[in-house]
Amino acid sequence: MGLVPLAFLHDLARFPFRVTAESSQDVVTAGTYALAQLLRALPRERITRAVGRLCDMELPPAVSRAAVGLYARAYRVDLDEAAPVDTPYPSFDAFFTRPLRPGARDWPVDAATLASPADGRLDAVGPVDGRTITVKGKPYDAGTLLGSDRAAERYRGGTFAVVYLSPRDYHRVHAPAAGRVVAVRSLPGELFPVNSVSERHIPRFLSRNRRVAIELETESFGRITVVMVAAMIVGRVTVSGVDAADVPIGDHHLEPPLAREAGDEIGIFHLGSTAVVFLEPGKLATDGGFDRALGPILVGDVLARAAQSNGVNGSKEHPDG
Repeated sequence: MGLVPLAFLHDLARFPFRVTAESSQDVVTAGTYALAQLLRALPRERITRAVGRLCDMELPPAVSRAAVGLYARAYRVDLDEAAPVDTPYPSFDAFFTRPLRPGARDWPVDAATLASPADGRLDAVGPVDGRTITVKGKPYDAGTLLGSDRAAERYRGGTFAVVYLSPRDYHRVHAPAAGRVVAVRSLPGELFPVNSVSERHIPRFLSRNRRVAIELETESFGRITVVMVAAMIVGRVTVSGVDAADVPIGDHHLEPPLAREAGDEIGIFHLGSTAVVFLEPGKLATDGGFDRALGPILVGDVLARAAQSNGVNGSKEHPDG
């Protein structure tokens, strides 16, 4: 049916380029460079639209079971974490955007705790140096990534965190703290895959890709912006408070703002990519900003604490299951 093989395009970074001999480094670089040129040449938007149509197709139960089983084995998806279903998923997209079962994640109850908005890998944390953030040694202009010079000025001197979602991860994005969604900014862009090939050979690919910036006004952390970065095979992003299967390009001001408890859903990736969290200066308790080491992370895991703490330590079940 083509769905699972096409999904592998999203994960080209897993191609076996790993070698141990220093003399082979040129071969590795040449291989990843060749892949980057292929990615540039591919009709990425047309491929993404085609895969999107396939993913939305209603599937016969036997086909759904086969596709989900193959994908789960290929990417080591933990289906025990998913909310139980009485019948096979009606489409591949329904499987990919599956909710978690109740109790699958814990969420801090302390209002002064900032939590990860997504499952995945914490790839980078650090300061917003002027208008620049540095992700894996590569500089990005905050204004371009956010799609707003005004927002970039708000976060000048602040902090950021990057969570990468792989194809095996849970793909719903949640409010990292309690607050109100006041604005959503949907930005056009390219559809490069988010992987090591793009990191090596496609400059500023995160800020060149299609993006959706969700602005959350909070009491403990000021205004937080979560930027959902789309990618090849991912093109579509759904956001709470915007009634559309894919957020229309442009600025969307929510009137009234959408109230969100910490852990409430704010968006969905239709296949996985990256979430970038921006915080204003002076909002975090520690000088380094974040209390979490780089590496695997789950939605609800603690990222940092607010500069002023008035909450009560503890945890609760993930509110969205």
